Amino acid sequence: MTAQTPLADDEDDGAGGKMPLLDHLIELRSRLLKSLLAIAVAFGACLYFARPIFGILVQPLVQAGQGKLIYTQLFEAFFVEIKVALFAAMMIAFPVIANQLWKFVAPGLYRQEKKALLPFLFATPVLFAIGASFAYFVTVPLALKFLLGYQGNVGGVTQEALPSVGNYLSFIMQFIMAFGIAFLLPILLMLIERSGLVTREQLVSARRYMIVAAFGIAAVATPPDVLSQFLLAVPLILLYELSLFAIWFTQRRRNKTGAEAAPEPLEEG
Repeated sequence: MTAQTPLADDEDDGAGGKMPLLDHLIELRSRLLKSLLAIAVAFGACLYFARPIFGILVQPLVQAGQGKLIYTQLFEAFFVEIKVALFAAMMIAFPVIANQLWKFVAPGLYRQEKKALLPFLFATPVLFAIGASFAYFVTVPLALKFLLGYQGNVGGVTQEALPSVGNYLSFIMQFIMAFGIAFLLPILLMLIERSGLVTREQLVSARRYMIVAAFGIAAVATPPDVLSQFLLAVPLILLYELSLFAIWFTQRRRNKTGAEAAPEPLEEG
C-alpha cells in the first residue's frame, strides 16, 4: 500500500475523519447545553417534589427511632430543599448526560472500541444504583443505629441527639455518593486493564496495597466513625476481588475469540 492509497472503510470506521478544532468546540457546547437543559428540567420537577423526596431520604432516620429534625438558621430548610432537588435532578438527568457524552466521544472511536466501551456505559448507572441502594437500605441504618446509641443519661445529664436538616442531608448524601462511586470500581479497573495501562497480574500483586487504600478511602469518604469506615472498606475490597475475576473471565473470552478467528496454517505440498 502506497502513501496515497486510502484506508479501507472498515479500518477507517469511526476514527478516520478529522474535525477542525472549532467544530469540536461547537459540538462540545451543543452537548453541554443539552445536558444542562436536562438538569434544569429535572431540577424544576424535583423542586416541586422536594419535600416528598426528602421524606424518602429521612426514612432511615425515622426507622432508627429519631423523629425530630431541627434547623437553627432561618434559611437552612429552604437551602435543604434546593440541595435535595439538585441531588435528585443529577440522578434523573444522568442517562441524558451519559448519552450526550457518548455521542461526543463515539465518532472518534473505532468499531471495536465502541463495542468494548458500550457495555461499560450501560453498566455504570446500574452499578451506581446498586451502591446507592446498598447505602440507603443497609449502611445508613446501621450507622444511624450506632451513632444514635450514644443517647441516654450520662452522669445525671440527658444526652439527646438533635440533628439539623442540613446536617442529616449532608450525612446521607455523603453515604449515597460514596457507595455509588465505590461500586464503579470494577468498571474502572476493567477499563484501565483493557486499555493496557495495567495487567491482571499487576492488580493481583497490588492486592495488599488495595486493602490499605480501601480503608484510607473509607476514612475520607464516610463520617469519622469506625463502623461507617468498615462498612465502606469491606465492599471496596470485595469489589476489587470481583474485578479481578471479571478481568480473568473477559481475558479468557478474548483469547478464545482470537483463537477461533485466527486463520488455520496452510498445509505443505
